[in-house]
Amino acid sequence: MQFFNKEDVINAFHYRASTRSYDGNRKIPAEDFNYILELGRLSPSSVGSEPWQFLVLQNPELRQKIKPYCWGIPTMETSSHIVVILAKKNARYDSQYFSEIMDRRGLQGEAREKAMAVYKKFQEKDIGILDNERSLFDWASKQTYIALGNMMTGAALIGVDSCPIEGFAYQEVNDILAAEGLFDPSEWGVSVMCTFGYRDKEIRQKARKDFETVVKFIE
Repeated sequence: MQFFNKEDVINAFHYRASTRSYDGNRKIPAEDFNYILELGRLSPSSVGSEPWQFLVLQNPELRQKIKPYCWGIPTMETSSHIVVILAKKNARYDSQYFSEIMDRRGLQGEAREKAMAVYKKFQEKDIGILDNERSLFDWASKQTYIALGNMMTGAALIGVDSCPIEGFAYQEVNDILAAEGLFDPSEWGVSVMCTFGYRDKEIRQKARKDFETVVKFIE
């Protein structure tokens, strides 16, 4: 196993910035973008739930349909790739979705019953989301942000720019994409979007809080 040099990783983090102006003539090679998507797929998630799907919106007409509901941002047209990350709805411990997760792990009999008991306690007692549809969706959406962060970081490591997007009308975007048959709105909902491409101009340096302000060591 070959690991990255720490300095190279830090440099990539300093270079990475939310890119709001892309070179519309440059496209990310398929091999590179599949690598970015694979980072999302391989990301960790709470209790291994993987409550996500990744929609890669390359259709120009569809991009135009959702653009008015995404604050009219020009990157809907100029970014090389747009990914809409969906979050699973009603991902309860006793749902078919979780049953399939346990099937995939090969859990049967007593081991399966123990896992279900753990998941029930977690959702019902530990984080208190079991009986609230919105809370279940918010929990699933949190997991998608882990995948999002990994995709953006991995992109920066190979010189690909990105910008996460929360500034859009969620209901309208959900309705448009669902009407296109891209997902079942009773099972999935839009969590977040992200554009990818190559910046066409320099981006000003980050203004982050200093290390001592955000880190506390408790010994």
